[in-house]
Amino acid sequence: MERGLQRERSEANGTAKGGIAILELLDELRVIAQNGLEYNDGSDDAYDRRRYERVLELVSDYYGRALDAPPSAVRESLREEVGHVSAKVGAVGVVLDDRGRVLTMERSNNGRWALPGGYVDPNESAEEAVVREVREETGLDVEPVELVDVYSVGPGEGDNLHSIVNVVYRCRVRGGELRLSHEGTDLAYRDPHRLSAAAWHEQNRRYAVDAVESSDATLPTDSDGAKR
Repeated sequence: MERGLQRERSEANGTAKGGIAILELLDELRVIAQNGLEYNDGSDDAYDRRRYERVLELVSDYYGRALDAPPSAVRESLREEVGHVSAKVGAVGVVLDDRGRVLTMERSNNGRWALPGGYVDPNESAEEAVVREVREETGLDVEPVELVDVYSVGPGEGDNLHSIVNVVYRCRVRGGELRLSHEGTDLAYRDPHRLSAAAWHEQNRRYAVDAVESSDATLPTDSDGAKR
């Protein structure tokens, strides 16, 4: 699965003057500080604990500057994440029609095209999450039939502040009817190759193209090599 897990640094947004990826830096410092506090019992390592607290204060301050938000509100938000801090997990569904086009939704928040998907909820598997998200965003009942790949999204890509791991499934429609949710302004089956990269939300074009091309590669062929 190298295709998905190897993320080009040039894909990251949130880059300040001088080429410094501010959100990527802050997210790594946040993880170091919060995990340091998680595994510090506060007795023998009191000095280290104070250093982790100071790092978290600096992170909150600079998050506040980058996002134009009060540092105290940022710190309170960071405190809500307990346990070992890790990347968030998302599940994305690729639904193909009989012409090999991909079901896409025009997002209401930025006008870009995306595949149905979202974060995996607690006590929910990635497969369950993609079924739920596709139903919520498109009205279709689907069944995940194949894992396309696993992809990394870095801080600063789109509206993301933290690292995300997206699990992308090719799905089969089992029922339901197309129905637009409040998250989108249009639903349509599109050829992902015919939409420019700028028209897509974050890495969604990559997910769609990978799913279409891997699906096409698995189709049976005639004796002359043509796809059936």
